[in-house]
Amino acid sequence: MEVEYTVNEPVTPEQFIDVLRRSSLAERRPVDDLVCITGMLEKSNLLVAAWYEGKLVGIARSITDFHYACYLSDLAVDRAYQGRGIGIELQRVTQHQLGPRCKIILLAAPAAIGYYPHIGYTKYESCWILEREKELAG
Repeated sequence: MEVEYTVNEPVTPEQFIDVLRRSSLAERRPVDDLVCITGMLEKSNLLVAAWYEGKLVGIARSITDFHYACYLSDLAVDRAYQGRGIGIELQRVTQHQLGPRCKIILLAAPAAIGYYPHIGYTKYESCWILEREKELAG
């Protein structure tokens, strides 16, 4: 199977939504909000895509400074193509775009918690999230 990987090449919001739906990520992403999805793509500064026969089968969408931290905010692979190394290759290509001190940071989907330690990630317990509707206290 010949998968083509691209870096920062255009992905339409419709293609992004489609691959999110064909992976397990759609249930945790605003796939019914085209404005939000469009903004997510437009404001990302590192987008690695996996294509098979012209179809988007995987994506790694990141926000990074390229020197210290890269937040890999979406890693999605079409369920029909999982288990073929596409997810790890998306991460490798992402990592190769980064400077020598830049680390990848991500929040794992519940179904993928066991995947990341297996491929070399270190788990940290100190993640905090402030939801948009919440006000900071103090």
